[in-house]
Amino acid sequence: MIWTFAIAILLLLIGSAFFSSSETALTAASRAKLRNRADKGDTGAETALRVSRDSDRLIGAILLGNNVMNILSASLATALFTALFGSSGVAMATMVMTVLVLIFAEVLPKSYAIANPESLASLVARPMSIVMRVLSPIVMVVRAIVRAILSLFGLESDPSKNMFSVHEEIAGALSIGTESGAVDKEDRDRLLGALDLGSRTVDEIMKHRSEIQMIDGDLPPAAMLETVLTSPHTRLPLYRNERENVIGVIHAKDVLRAVHRSAYDGKGDPADAVRDFDVMAVAMKPYFVPDTTSLDEQMREFLKRRTHFALVVDEYGSLRGLITLEDIIEEIVGEIADEHDTEAGHDLKPGPNGEYLIDGAMTIRDLNRALDWNLPDDEANTVAGLVIHMAQSIPAQGLVFSFHGYRFEVVTRKENRITKLRIRPLDPGPSRLNG
Repeated sequence: MIWTFAIAILLLLIGSAFFSSSETALTAASRAKLRNRADKGDTGAETALRVSRDSDRLIGAILLGNNVMNILSASLATALFTALFGSSGVAMATMVMTVLVLIFAEVLPKSYAIANPESLASLVARPMSIVMRVLSPIVMVVRAIVRAILSLFGLESDPSKNMFSVHEEIAGALSIGTESGAVDKEDRDRLLGALDLGSRTVDEIMKHRSEIQMIDGDLPPAAMLETVLTSPHTRLPLYRNERENVIGVIHAKDVLRAVHRSAYDGKGDPADAVRDFDVMAVAMKPYFVPDTTSLDEQMREFLKRRTHFALVVDEYGSLRGLITLEDIIEEIVGEIADEHDTEAGHDLKPGPNGEYLIDGAMTIRDLNRALDWNLPDDEANTVAGLVIHMAQSIPAQGLVFSFHGYRFEVVTRKENRITKLRIRPLDPGPSRLNG
């Protein structure tokens, strides 16, 4: 009888260890790694993915099985020790089973599962799926009772509200990897930039209309040609009467090809080629996009249309700015500059007190990326816009503000625009606004 009880307790402890390790392995295993294993032909990983998809049933079956094993083993141990040692056997059984369950049924199997989650998940997935089917009726009853009790307190239990988020999983892994030194900051920024394209719109990165270089369609051909040649841009919007009235977009190569063809066609004086040049003959139809278009959608449109240039308009059709394919790519790889790029950004270097001189038109996202800061960009896209939003006015030159853990000083202001700011982090403390 003693050996029968001992063997039964041992088997129950093994069963408890199985449920404990299964719980840790199936919840801690990376779904991405399991998917990679499944794609390579690991059927156990495929089963693990299927089993862990219904997390509510899985946890219910595991907890039910684990508790049955632990309670039954404790009951048998109590009966055995009571028969052997009398009334003192209860205390002895409690101490012995506490040690055995803690070490062999909880800590040991869970420690191994944490160290090898994907491998163990592939092994336990098949038997765990059988257990889930067998215990399914009991689990359903338990779940119904739990939801009924929670509903009495106005609470809900809906596992579908906490679905696995690939974006959050990758972003969290990248942040942890950067903190540990396993992932470079530049690699993290590029990957996060690519992930965020779907949640960002063109109005966040477009060049504002006040900064767009445009050509007046009523200018003499010689003046137009000179503007095209001196511009650092290859594509320029063409307008007539007012800048809102965009009638086309000209490409520098198209202009030069047309002038060259006219000058050397052998039908007239090459000197007349510029004078008789008709810009509308080479102008492309302008491509307008709404300012609410997401960046990934706009990138697909650029690739599908085989164009790199679009004018951004608001809901009323008014011109707001322009966006290029290069602007979107820069959100992934960072600033792209060439020998003709006069607006290329410079490396931000701290001053004596740790402050940075920032262009007011610099986007908050670019500043956060460059300096690894965490300024909010919910209410404004640019640094100047953030200061104006927080101050609820257009501050005068020389004013100093402190908010979100940073000190902002307005260095220069031109008309209604803040052009230069000096920013530095504050010592940790409560956020405040002074002016």
